Amino acid sequence: MSKAADPRLLNGLALAYLGDAIYELRIREHLIAQGQTKPNVLHTKATTYVSAKAQAYLIQALMDADQLTQEEIDYFKRGRNAKSYTKAKNTDAQTYSYSTGFEAVMGYLHLTEQSDRLNELTNWCIQAIEER
Repeated sequence: MSKAADPRLLNGLALAYLGDAIYELRIREHLIAQGQTKPNVLHTKATTYVSAKAQAYLIQALMDADQLTQEEIDYFKRGRNAKSYTKAKNTDAQTYSYSTGFEAVMGYLHLTEQSDRLNELTNWCIQAIEER
């Protein structure tokens, strides 16, 4: 990306749109690194990390464990409170809004080029899901 957008100027849904892709890419890389190669297995395993329910669980776990900075919480709230005009397919509205907030945090970290922090939170999330 030659010229990054300023996350302060983006709405929560735009941040979540990017964050969704970034987080899923990190999860896919993790699964491939584990030696998973069958597409159906990859998809099934990835869903345990990237579903709205998993992301809502993770953002709550991150906050409960005091793992987020105040700025990250602010971006979570921006994503959570964003007015989405699409409906969640397999979950309730609150779970969907929490997962959108989670994705907004990931988008914010990516746009601000905080790769180490993004890796730290992603690794924390992977461990939390695997210990669940």
